[in-house]
Amino acid sequence: MSFWEKLFSAVADTATNALSSLIEAIRTVFEGDPETRRKVAFSVAVIALSAKMAKADGVVTPNEIEAFQEIFDYPAEEARNVARLYNLAKQDVAGFEAYAEKLSGLCRSGQPECAMLENVMDGLFHIAKADGAVHERELSFLENVAAIFQISEDRFAQILARHVYVEGADPYSVLGVSRKDDFQTIRQQYRALVREHHPDRMIARGLPTSFQAVAHERMAKYNAAYAAIERELRAA
Repeated sequence: MSFWEKLFSAVADTATNALSSLIEAIRTVFEGDPETRRKVAFSVAVIALSAKMAKADGVVTPNEIEAFQEIFDYPAEEARNVARLYNLAKQDVAGFEAYAEKLSGLCRSGQPECAMLENVMDGLFHIAKADGAVHERELSFLENVAAIFQISEDRFAQILARHVYVEGADPYSVLGVSRKDDFQTIRQQYRALVREHHPDRMIARGLPTSFQAVAHERMAKYNAAYAAIERELRAA
């Protein structure tokens, strides 16, 4: 029996407070196996937040569901169980804040600007922009989740620049540097970001392998931004 089957054997499909039921099931079903319990709790929280993210503008579109499937890879045989959780989260009376707080508490560093939680933010942005635009209510949702994750406004602006065109934004924003910085400073920041967010390092810290696509997408954004800055400075 997979951990999904064990989990759902303790939760009813008609639960109106799915969060409390799921948390209690995670606590009891996986007692004595803290690593699996943490993995399951992370997966549950991410799936639930993704469902609520997709519903933030009032409608869950096929593109948003497809975007979720792109960032959260799971065995084909578990598709039914993942769909059950996704649908439970959509009907749950609990607000997204409860799921975000649960996920925030799973960050191993226990510090603001947790790299694992930034991966989750990237995944949520991926879903939000799936229908071609990040709507106002979706952006508000993302800002509130970032606040619960203790991601600063400056860091959130950097994440936003990776996903959404904002008038005046440029490659410098993606790397979190200024046009006034010299090239050595920019290169040091770029290298630090690459070290911090390399997919292998993220997985070693506990990020599920299913989130590798998100980590690789972020690395591509960093590489593209650095290359653009390098070209600009060479041409100057």
